[in-house]
Amino acid sequence: MNQSLPRLGRISKAVIPAAGLGTRFLPATKATPKEMLPVVDKPAIQYVVEEAVAAGLSDVLMITGRNKRPLEDHFDRNYELEEALTRKGDDERLSKVQESSDLATMHYVRQGAPRGLGHAVLCAAPHVGDQPFAVLLGDDLIDPRDPLLARMVEVQEREGGSVIALMEVEPSQIHLYGCAAVEATADPDVVKVTDLVEKPDPGEAPSNYAIIGRYVLDPAVFETLRETEPGRGGEIQLTDALQKLASDEKIGGPVHGVVFKGRRYDTGDRGDYLRAIVRLACEREDLGPDFRAWLRRYVSEEM
Repeated sequence: MNQSLPRLGRISKAVIPAAGLGTRFLPATKATPKEMLPVVDKPAIQYVVEEAVAAGLSDVLMITGRNKRPLEDHFDRNYELEEALTRKGDDERLSKVQESSDLATMHYVRQGAPRGLGHAVLCAAPHVGDQPFAVLLGDDLIDPRDPLLARMVEVQEREGGSVIALMEVEPSQIHLYGCAAVEATADPDVVKVTDLVEKPDPGEAPSNYAIIGRYVLDPAVFETLRETEPGRGGEIQLTDALQKLASDEKIGGPVHGVVFKGRRYDTGDRGDYLRAIVRLACEREDLGPDFRAWLRRYVSEEM
């Protein structure tokens, strides 16, 4: 493998894998992409694109698959709807409709076959080229008041290599995640990653630091992914490729982790999806007061 090429300029590209079938949300996702399921009044995927843009990543590549055309439509212009709202003088809703189409420069490529997250990231190679880039998974929504991605970009630009987002979880839950073995650094929220294991068996995890769905990657990851054999579940695992990078810095620089202790909303399963909606609705200035009052009454009277 060749060492990664020198970095040229600030990171500007984000990759969002969105080719999954969303089977945990059937039948809702039979004809609607899971990324388009609403979280209050915006689809989950819009929160993710907004996070990328807030971190300065204005070039967004979405990795899609069959039946994902609504994703493209959502971030495109809808002239008929905009004209109807203009005629009604409904400037507030018009602004909301136009917001998604003005967020970023959007690109799309199809994954083709569901061969895992590593393969989805590899699909981005022609678009990304030889520059570091971010990967954002749509199941993890990060509160904009806790700018995780911006911190990860800062660490990557200072240290080089790749940066992953980590979160401490209960030891009994670590088997649900990729897990990192780490060493402390001078920064309290930054660790050096020495090893990675995808969904370790209980009792065999090297730590309780779980990988969550944000990555800033050196382009050397592409060549590593090309050489990575299918792992757990018969899929090409991004964690396996990152493990190789962490074990040999000559490939693509070191791997660091940013330990996140902020607000994260998990929309990956039905229960957490509902909890995310409730939490976000409670915090909205326009919805929160009335919704919280109703929720208190419901819990006290009905539960």
